[in-house]
Amino acid sequence: MIAAKEHMTASEPSRSADDLRIFVFGLFFIFGGITSLNDVLIPKLKGLFSLSYAEVMLVQSAFFAAYFIVSLPAAAIVERIGYMRTATLGLLTTMVGCLLFVPASSSGIFAMFLLALFVLAAGITIVQVVANPLISMLGAPATAPSRLTFAQAFNSLGTTLFPYVGAIVILGSLTRIDASTLSGAALNAFRAAETKAIEHAYLGLAAALLIIAGAVWSRRKSLIETPVVPGNILKAFSLLLRPRFGFGSLCIFLYVGAEVAIGSMMVSYLTQPGVMGISAEAAGKHLIYYWGGAMVGRFIGAYFLRIFSPGKVLAFVAAMAIALLLFSAQLDGTTSGWLLLAVGLFNSIMFPTIFSLASQGLAERTAEGSGIICMAIVGGAVVPLITGHVADLSDLKIALIVPALCYAVIASFGWYARKSQ
Repeated sequence: MIAAKEHMTASEPSRSADDLRIFVFGLFFIFGGITSLNDVLIPKLKGLFSLSYAEVMLVQSAFFAAYFIVSLPAAAIVERIGYMRTATLGLLTTMVGCLLFVPASSSGIFAMFLLALFVLAAGITIVQVVANPLISMLGAPATAPSRLTFAQAFNSLGTTLFPYVGAIVILGSLTRIDASTLSGAALNAFRAAETKAIEHAYLGLAAALLIIAGAVWSRRKSLIETPVVPGNILKAFSLLLRPRFGFGSLCIFLYVGAEVAIGSMMVSYLTQPGVMGISAEAAGKHLIYYWGGAMVGRFIGAYFLRIFSPGKVLAFVAAMAIALLLFSAQLDGTTSGWLLLAVGLFNSIMFPTIFSLASQGLAERTAEGSGIICMAIVGGAVVPLITGHVADLSDLKIALIVPALCYAVIASFGWYARKSQ
C-alpha cells in the first residue's frame, strides 16, 4: 500500500529478479493477511476480558501506532543494512510478535496482547517500508506501476482469506460463558484456556514467518545494493506545508481509520439481533465479502480511472461509502448487514488514488512523501478508538457516523484535487 524513501540504488541479475518478485509478492500477502486478522481477534478479546467497544479498539491502536513510531527508523535501517537484510529483520520482528501471544495467553492479561500486537505490527511496518520500493526496482521502470498493482492484489488476497480462516480457528471456539461472572483464579484460568486458540493461530504464523525469513536471508546477495549518503529523514515533514499534500496525507489518515474501524466492528455489528443475528464465527466468515470487495473493486476501479478524472472517481466512491453507511444505520435485518459489507467495494481504490493525487507535483521528493504517508496510516490507531467510544455512548449504528465523516473529508479532497489534474 505504501512506498518508502529509496535510500539505495539497486540492480540485480535478470535471472534473480523473478525469484525476488515472488518473495515480495509473498510479503504483501502475509502483512495484508496478518493485519486483517485483527478483525476476528477483537470480538474474541472483547468477550474474554469484558471490554467496552472503546477498550477493545485498543487492539487497533496498539497495532497501527507502530506505523507512526517505526516507519522513519525503518527507513534509517534500510540506509544502513540494505533492503534484503531489513526485510529479514522485519519478518523476524513480526515472528517475535507472534511468539509473544504465548506469554500473553498464559498471563490472561489484556495489556500483554497489546504488547504482542505492537511488536508484531512493528515488524510488519519494517517489511512494508521495504516492499514497495523493492518491487519497483525489480524490473524495468516503465512497468513498475503494473508490478506494484499486482503486488497489491496479493495484499488484498491476504486480507480476504486470513479473516475467514481466523474466524474458524479463533471465533469457532468463542465461549458462551460470560467472563464478567468469574473472578480471581477461576477467571485467570478461564482466560488462559480460552486464548489457546489465539496462541495456536499465531504460533502457526510464527513458524511460517521463520521459514520465509530464512528464504529471504538466503537470497540477500541476489540484490546488489550500492549505499548512498543518507539524507535528513526529518526534512520530509516540510511537505505537509504544501496544501495538496497535507490534505492528501490527512485523507490517508482518515481512510485507513475508517476502513479499519468498519472492519473491526463488523463481527459485532452482524451478530446483533436487529441485523443478521448470526454467530460470531459466521459473522467472521462474512468478512471475506468486506475485504474481498476491496480486491474486486481494484480491478473495476482501474478501468474507470482510465476513463474519468481520478479526483472525481475518488469523490464518487467516497460518496457511495457514506450512502451505504447511512442506509445501513437506518435499516434493519440482513439488508443493513450487507450494506455495511458493501462498503469494502468502494474502499478499494481510495488508498492508491489518494496517494497519487497527494503526491502529484512532488517530483524528486515523491519518495519523501511516501514516508510521510506511511506514518499517516496511524489513523488506524485513532479512528477505531473514537468509533468504539461513540458506540459505547450510543450504539453501533450511531457509531457509523464516525467513518461517514471520514469519507466526507475524502470526498471533498477528491473534488478539490480534480481541479489541478
